[in-house]
Amino acid sequence: MERTMPQAVPLGQMEVFQALQRLHMIIFSQNVSPCGKFLAAGNNYGQIAIFSLSAALSSEAKEESKKPMVTFQAHDGPVYSMVSTDRHLLSAGDGEVKAWLWAEILKKGCKELWRRQPPYRTSLEVPEINALLLVPKENSLILAGGDCQLHTMDLETGTFTRALWGHTDYIHCLALRERSPEVLSGGEDGAVRLWDLRTAKEVQTIEVYKHEECSRPHNGRWIGCLATDSDWMVCGGGPALTLWHLRSSTPTTVFPMRAPQKHVTFYQDLVLTAAGNSCRVDVFTNLGYRAFSLSF
Repeated sequence: MERTMPQAVPLGQMEVFQALQRLHMIIFSQNVSPCGKFLAAGNNYGQIAIFSLSAALSSEAKEESKKPMVTFQAHDGPVYSMVSTDRHLLSAGDGEVKAWLWAEILKKGCKELWRRQPPYRTSLEVPEINALLLVPKENSLILAGGDCQLHTMDLETGTFTRALWGHTDYIHCLALRERSPEVLSGGEDGAVRLWDLRTAKEVQTIEVYKHEECSRPHNGRWIGCLATDSDWMVCGGGPALTLWHLRSSTPTTVFPMRAPQKHVTFYQDLVLTAAGNSCRVDVFTNLGYRAFSLSF
């Protein structure tokens, strides 16, 4: 549920409330704008914050540069996933996807354009949508989450065209290998599954938790975040955040981060951002070294 304070509360109480929010905050999702200059981050309170990456990465960056330019209430519950088209920011929560105009967000005008809900087995079923993925060549959007399926939506018509089954537990994350073309999905079952979009079939499975260098049994086997850059994949969750070579299915770099990660992103080849159980987004400018953190 959305947490709000009554109007006209004393300043001291508001500061305490905001501090408690940050203490219990989880950043579930993030997305880089089409121009590459801004980062959107969504949290467990249904808020989306917009950061200026160009300002934060500047040699003259100040602490204020690491704070949001704008924050707005997008969903009643957590913002589990976000993606961007050329013009729109798409966000997902419990059972629905919403669209926002980037141009309006940057002007601090945050009006919802539309919302869609995938076909579920019953009208009472409202599973969370944990992952969104754009497939530009198909002009489609893939959604996945609590019902253990990958749903494909035609962005032109808004209709849902297919569903892929294979995971035995709910799905947390998706990534696209455009050259293949393949979709990668990671879930609570501890597997990263590769799907061929031409045949709509599963073609490869990597059970991350079975690799000793990645395994963290005390955290579980679940895969909470996933990103790919050509032949490379980075994923984490219960297992440690790890860089993988996909062709050989080999882990190459294990990042020294204790807490489980909820989201990870490649940014302009050299910058990796990771977020999880805090109000911060960690930014890496060299693999294995955290340069600084953005904060709600």
